[in-house]
Amino acid sequence: MKPRLEALRSPGSRGLFGALGALAAVATVQQQLLLHLPPRLERLSTAPASSGPAALQARFSRPITAESLQQGSHLEPALEHRWLGRGDNLLLSLSDGQRLTQPLQLDLTGRDGRGLALPPSRWLWDPRPRVMAVVPEGDGEQLQLRHHDGSWSAISPVWPSIPVVIPLGNGSGVAAASRETSGQLRLWTIALQQRNLAPAERGLASVQAAAPQPLGEEPVTFAHLSSNRLGELLVQSGDLDASGTRAELIAPRRDGTPQGSRSRLRWQATGPMLLLPGGGAVVVPDSEGLHLETLPPRQPRHQTLPGSRDLSSFCPQAGRALLLRHWPDFRRSLELVEPGQAPRQLWLGPEALVASACSRGGDRSWALLVEGRGQPELSLLVLDRQGRELRRRRLGGWELEPGTGLYYDPSSEQLLAALRPLSPINEPPPPAQPVLIDAVSLALTPLPLAVSQVHWLPPG
Repeated sequence: MKPRLEALRSPGSRGLFGALGALAAVATVQQQLLLHLPPRLERLSTAPASSGPAALQARFSRPITAESLQQGSHLEPALEHRWLGRGDNLLLSLSDGQRLTQPLQLDLTGRDGRGLALPPSRWLWDPRPRVMAVVPEGDGEQLQLRHHDGSWSAISPVWPSIPVVIPLGNGSGVAAASRETSGQLRLWTIALQQRNLAPAERGLASVQAAAPQPLGEEPVTFAHLSSNRLGELLVQSGDLDASGTRAELIAPRRDGTPQGSRSRLRWQATGPMLLLPGGGAVVVPDSEGLHLETLPPRQPRHQTLPGSRDLSSFCPQAGRALLLRHWPDFRRSLELVEPGQAPRQLWLGPEALVASACSRGGDRSWALLVEGRGQPELSLLVLDRQGRELRRRRLGGWELEPGTGLYYDPSSEQLLAALRPLSPINEPPPPAQPVLIDAVSLALTPLPLAVSQVHWLPPG
């Protein structure tokens, strides 16, 4: 025991303990200084909005009270909003039912738990999506974007045709298939740089498109594309001489741009596979029904919904979707599916249901119906979550461009569709147009441009 005590009393040991004590004292002083420094805004980013037009996620250097943010911050125009959460990560959520017609200005300030003020900052934010369309151009087709001032600009070269296109769910780009003169498809991604949230002194900016990048070395015979809000891309493709299809999941790069790591998916489907908007799972159709499969690296989990059903559209809230069910007597029904519940029938009828969309968790659903033969008639139906009819409008003189859908934007309370004016049977059909539809009144606003497909490009 004595040698050990002597060692602890040696000059070297005393020096070591002194150094450690000095370091501890410095750390204590630094900690006290940090506690007296004002809190900082470390990050402000867009967030998925499940219950309103748009949302922002704010991360601070230390916990900030939601009450102080609610009292000290304000929006211009003065839209109703709430700060949600606690700690150093809080969510700014715009209240439901408000329409956005211009960029927003956010003046941000608040206080932490010690009463220290967050330095004020001013931000510009435009959460409105843009219309993206496949437009005939010369002897081919081109991808174009409609800006908020109503002008259009090209984001792709002119290809012979563009039969498949989707925006990436995080707004970082577009995935498309161009058809070659041989009939084969060439797959591409186009990275898009958006600036829809920025400090006021920096300002917002228009979308900038990079050069198209090939998704593979060889062309394919057929392809289907799906994306989610994480920016992941699911590519189903194949050739006539191959058995079945290949399914590959492509993650974004670390900077959010397209074409990062790739992983092969093991499932074989009888139709298009669709990624869940929030990520983590994929819907796989086969002859037995619809299967929900988790994606790696999550633990494998399998859920099946039997019956003759197709996935019609996803709702903004996680786990909610609209299903199209086919009955033996050739009727169709629209069903709302929610986590842990059996599908709820919203509508049943003999008409063809060609497209649908829904808000929030299915609070409202819109369905495009076609009835009649020879000169079929298009109708737009609005339902609540119990299946009660809220409104119906006959869209006389219009038909839906085949292979396209119906898309809802909560920020403007508008639906988007590619509608084609009806023509006499003995005349060639005119081209389709992008048509904006008021989600409440169902009033139509056609845009004067020939298109073959339309989508909303999410704000990045």
